[in-house]
Amino acid sequence: MSLFRTSGDRLWLLVEQRANLSPDRILLVDTYGRSMTFGAFRATAERVAAGLQEQGVTEGRRVAWQLPTSLEAVVLTAALARLGAVQNPLIVMLREAELQAIDAQVRAELVITIPDWQGFGHAAAHRAIVGERAQVLDCDHRTVGSEGIALPEADPATLPGLPGHDDRRWVYVTSGSTSVPKAVWHTDASVCASARAMVEDLPLEADDVVPIPFPYPHIGGAAWLVTALRTGCRLILVDRFDPVRSPLDMAEQGATILGSATPFFRAYIAAQREHGPTPLFPALRFTMGGGAPSPAGMDQEFRDTVGGRGIYNGYGLTECPLAGFPPFDRPDLREKSSWMPGPDVEVRIVAPDGTGSPPGEQGELLLRAPQQFSGYLDEAATALALDPEGFVRTGDLASVDESGAVTITGRLKEIIVRNGENISCAEVESVLMAHPSIAEAALIAIPNPHTGERACAALVVENDMPTPTVAEIHAFCTAAGLARFKSPEELVIVDTIPRSSMGKIARMQLRAEVLAAARTPARPH
Repeated sequence: MSLFRTSGDRLWLLVEQRANLSPDRILLVDTYGRSMTFGAFRATAERVAAGLQEQGVTEGRRVAWQLPTSLEAVVLTAALARLGAVQNPLIVMLREAELQAIDAQVRAELVITIPDWQGFGHAAAHRAIVGERAQVLDCDHRTVGSEGIALPEADPATLPGLPGHDDRRWVYVTSGSTSVPKAVWHTDASVCASARAMVEDLPLEADDVVPIPFPYPHIGGAAWLVTALRTGCRLILVDRFDPVRSPLDMAEQGATILGSATPFFRAYIAAQREHGPTPLFPALRFTMGGGAPSPAGMDQEFRDTVGGRGIYNGYGLTECPLAGFPPFDRPDLREKSSWMPGPDVEVRIVAPDGTGSPPGEQGELLLRAPQQFSGYLDEAATALALDPEGFVRTGDLASVDESGAVTITGRLKEIIVRNGENISCAEVESVLMAHPSIAEAALIAIPNPHTGERACAALVVENDMPTPTVAEIHAFCTAAGLARFKSPEELVIVDTIPRSSMGKIARMQLRAEVLAAARTPARPH
C-alpha cells in the first residue's frame, strides 16, 4: 500500500514570499474594524510564534485550537506553521462529546480556545477534558481593540530556523457523519495542494474580495489562506453569519466571490430581494459551493436574482479536499453539480468487487491526489480507507462521463436498503426538490420488520403552498421516472432540515428527531 506524495509547498514560505511581493496589500478584514496587510500578517505571525514558543510550543508539539473565523485563527495557523507544531483546528460548534473523542486521539499538549461562544463555555469544557495533562490558553478576539490581537506575542529574534516540511503537521477531523470523528493527518504539502483547483482552474485573481462565512477551522479555511497567499486576494472574515446583516456587510466590502453552501445562498438571494432591483453585489464574478450539491434550480435562481456566473460547487472531503470544480466553459456541469478533476487529481469509479466501472456506470468514487491525507491517527482505519494503489475510498457513489466529468449520485452510507434493493438518498432528494411545494427535502431510513428499512422523506414546505400527501409524492416521483420502490413510503413535515456547518444533511440527528415524533402513516408498498 502506498500514499501519493508530492514535495509541494511550505505554508510559511508562502507567507514570506507574498509578504515580500505585496507587503502593503490587504490580506484580512474582519467585522470588528480590524484589517491586516500581507506584510503585517507575516510580522504578527512571527511575534505570535515567539509568544507561543514562550508557552512551550516547539517543533512537533501538538496544539489544538478552537476559534471562530477571526484574525486570530488565521494568524495562529501561520504562527504554528512557522514553529513546525502539529496543529489541530476545531470548529466552534463541537461540544463535549466530540471534543472528548477528538482529544482521545490527538492528545494535545496545549489548547487555545475562545472562553465562550454562542452560549457554550469552550474553555471550561476543554479544561474538564484535558485536566492537568495540557494547558488551556484563552483567546477572545472580541476583547481587543482595532490594532490588537488576542494571542501571546514576543520578540521574533528568539525564533529557531525553519522546521522541516515533510512531516505531518496538521490534524483535521472528519465532519462526524460516522459515529466517532476521525482524526486526519495532513502535511504542509497536502494543505497547500488543496488550493490548486481554486488558483489554477477557476481561477481566483488578485483583486478578488472573498468573504469567509464558514468555520475557518475546516480544512477549506487553510486552503483559502493558501489561495490568498498565492494570488494576493483579500479575505473577509465573518465570525458569526447572520442571514440578514452579513450579506449587507459583505456587499459593503465589495465582495467579488460568494460562498459557501445552500443556507448562505438562500440568505444572499433574500438579501438581494429585500434590497430591490439595484445589484447588491455589482462586482460579483461567481459563487463557490461545497459540502453538498445545491438544490435543483438554485443555480438559475441565484444568477437571475443575485447575478454573477452562477454557483460552482466543488467536491472534496477532509481526506482529499477540493478535488475539482466545474469549468467556466461547462455550464452543463454546473447545473448538475458535476465537476472536472483538479490538477493532478486521479479518479477511479469501482464496482463493489473492486473492478473498474465503464463511463456512465455508477460505482464508488476513488481519488488519488497531491492534497490527499497521509493517514488517520488510527492506522488501522488508514488501511481500510485506501486501495492497494493508494487511492482514497471516498464512500461516495459517482459516475464519470466520456469527457471525464464526475457526477456524485449518492453515498454508500446514505443508502436505504428495502427488500434487498438499494435506494440512493441523493437520487430521491433531487427528484423531490423539483416538486413545487417542496423547499427542502431529506431522505432517511426507518426500520421496518418486513422490508428491513423504509424510506421516509422529511420535507420543508414552501410558504403559501399546499402540503403534499404521500400519494401525491408517489405520483410525482413515478412521473419523474423514479422506480416505484424508491418513492418515499412515509412523510414528515418539518420547519428545517438539520445540517452541518458546511450544509450537509445531518441524517443521524434528523433520523433521531423523526423517530421521536409522529409521522404520516405509511402507504402500502
